[in-house]
Amino acid sequence: MERAVPTSPTAANRSCENLECYMVLMQAEKTAIGSICFLAGPFTLLENALVLVVIAATATLRRRPTYLFIASIALADVFASCFFTTSFLDFHLFRHSDGPTAYLFKLGGVTMAFSSSVGSLLLTALDRYLCIQQASSYKVLLTRRRALICLLILWSATIFISFLPLMGWRCPTGLTPPCSSLFPYINHGYLACWTSFILVLLTLILCAYALILWKAHRHESSMTSLQGAAGTGHARMRMDIRLARTFGLILLILVGCWLPALSFMLADVSVILTHTQQRAFAFCSTLCLVNSAVNPLLYALRCRELRVALLQLLQRLCVIGRCKKTTQDLPQGIHVTEEISCTAITKHEIPANGTMQLHSVS
Repeated sequence: MERAVPTSPTAANRSCENLECYMVLMQAEKTAIGSICFLAGPFTLLENALVLVVIAATATLRRRPTYLFIASIALADVFASCFFTTSFLDFHLFRHSDGPTAYLFKLGGVTMAFSSSVGSLLLTALDRYLCIQQASSYKVLLTRRRALICLLILWSATIFISFLPLMGWRCPTGLTPPCSSLFPYINHGYLACWTSFILVLLTLILCAYALILWKAHRHESSMTSLQGAAGTGHARMRMDIRLARTFGLILLILVGCWLPALSFMLADVSVILTHTQQRAFAFCSTLCLVNSAVNPLLYALRCRELRVALLQLLQRLCVIGRCKKTTQDLPQGIHVTEEISCTAITKHEIPANGTMQLHSVS
């Protein structure tokens, strides 16, 4: 039997022994949100794991700071798909309530994953801005070592911030105000700090892409003035429109997925939310998982280099599988000879792909 919607805001945040006051989803909402999690969770895990495998298996990509940042996004989204999906479904659908330590540990994992994902998106945006702002000295300024240091600082900071409630910064009154109406054992002070931290990261991402568009427009305008307007104005307009559409899509998805959930968190700091608002927040929080599912399509698979590396990896796997299948069908006496022959034929068949030049899309 479902809980009735409270008639007063105070009733929405009253104390509850088994966290029942936070399990507010009705059956139709459980079905809808559960379907989103069951579909988006495995899909997010598989596509981000694929990006990690391709980058790890390609030496050219592993040495590039740009793809280190993309790998960081994929790793964070892998964690998000695992931690968020299991924790969310376990709590809201299966109504399993943990003690303070277990709950805060799970919440810390979810917070770490999403914080690292947004932070890695910021590093990617700054990398693209630096590439267009300091094109001549880009490789000197952003080395692989400096990129790894940036990632180490980012992940260390997000892990520390995410597990602060587990380390003691939790609600002092159990489950009553000033506790959050959205997260058990979380007080308003920590929620306000974390929400502000994510909003700052999102603002910096918006500023970075705005500067990229402005710099690209200025560069193309100067090229047009030097080469003459004939034949270049239309190409410049096409490039400007393409950049604007690409970055507009990135920012629209980023803001659309994160702003609703962050708005509810800010409102939770100021007022006591009702059960209806809690249910709306549960739906909005799944949009953060959707953002993790879309990130590989926007940042990784749009890159020509990574697509080429993926095709080459699949080709190598197919060749290995074909060699194994061929040798298994042969008599044991000529097993080694045929395997060497197959390897030689394979190298002869794919020299063009093996030496294909990769071009930066940063």
